[in-house]
Amino acid sequence: MTTTMTTATATPARAGGARPRLVTYPLLLRFAITLGASVSFYLLLSVVPLYARQAGTGGGNGVAGLATGALMFSTVAGELVTTRLTARFGYRRTLAAGLILLGAPALALTASPTLPMILAVCVVRGLGFAITVVAGGAVTASLIPAERRGEGLALAGVVSGVPALVALPLGVWLAGHLGYGPVFAAGAIAALAALPALPGLPDRPAGHRARRPAGPSAAGPAPDDGARPLGVLAALRTAALLRPALVFAATTVAAGIIVTFLPLALSRGSSGVAALALFAQPAAATLTRWLSGRWGDRRGAGRLVMPGLAAAALGMLIMALTGVPAAVVAGSVIFGAGFGVAQNASLSLMYDRVPASGYDAVSALWNLSYDAGMGLGAVGFGLLAGGTGYPVAFALTGAAMLIALIPARRDQRAPHPAARRAGPGRSRRPGPRPGPGPAPRAWS
Repeated sequence: MTTTMTTATATPARAGGARPRLVTYPLLLRFAITLGASVSFYLLLSVVPLYARQAGTGGGNGVAGLATGALMFSTVAGELVTTRLTARFGYRRTLAAGLILLGAPALALTASPTLPMILAVCVVRGLGFAITVVAGGAVTASLIPAERRGEGLALAGVVSGVPALVALPLGVWLAGHLGYGPVFAAGAIAALAALPALPGLPDRPAGHRARRPAGPSAAGPAPDDGARPLGVLAALRTAALLRPALVFAATTVAAGIIVTFLPLALSRGSSGVAALALFAQPAAATLTRWLSGRWGDRRGAGRLVMPGLAAAALGMLIMALTGVPAAVVAGSVIFGAGFGVAQNASLSLMYDRVPASGYDAVSALWNLSYDAGMGLGAVGFGLLAGGTGYPVAFALTGAAMLIALIPARRDQRAPHPAARRAGPGRSRRPGPRPGPGPAPRAWS
């Protein structure tokens, strides 16, 4: 989401208290892959539901929701197994498979515009996207110093957010002016063009013990922190990890609704408003994700979870005024701002609660909450809006999001991880990652 096997735990602070270097050549290669995968994903995210509805498949809004739902639910399924794939095949081959599965199937969409073909392509692309975000996210985390985790994850969020900022509205605009074919071709090329950057990435996840030469010839730091890798199922049973993931999922439900149904909820002739709103939402999210990352490194990411959730819910409530273009755009900005804060705060909080060997599991769990929420939002909202209409359905979604404030309160009171590591009278400057053990349970 990367090249020697150095992890965040192995990156020491520089002498004199200077912060360690954040941007390295391997991280730049990882960002190149992020750009390719993100452009491919976001170009088609709002376009495929429109294509499904207009391709004569029948089913109206339900078909549009099914397209996004198929993409997201297959992504969830892929995220459950990606950690095993990286452990067995390494990051490079796993990410190569993910990029190919994400890009190549887009070319098949124009071959047969039938519902089974559209859903099949969505399923395959969802699996590819799952691989790129889970494996890539773990690589990214392993290359970010612990002292600058919030800032580093925010920078990674900016890199992935810029394609959303540009490609999400651009895809809708291009489909309306040039047709669907060029959009599908561009989505395929973007993912496949990232393949040449893979050789510069590390090839083994943190916690991998095999294939390491014995004896003095094994130069360099150990590729793991000595802990047994945390599995996805174990992460799901850890309250300190599951709670922020579920709170974040409350915002991703709304995100899935916006990218799928906002262009459909506006009156005909309002494509410009839809494009502006789809631009404003990721723009606000990109900015606040960066700002919240820097703030969270200093004062603790846990304090940002509730404000981010509350802002996202408020934005959704404002967007219920679908007949007022200014309200739609303003709501998308407020939602995006809250969404960006919730993104970075939840992910930083989860990484703070595991050793490096748990990065794969955290990446998988966080992305599960992201994509399962988007899928549930797209499918459920299609059924809800059919009975209530778009304005009421938007308002009900915003109100339901507020329920997640209850579990979010636990993390609001969580102390800064640096303060937990430093005892009384000791420095509060963030230091090395905590070692293996029951830290996630104790910090819950």
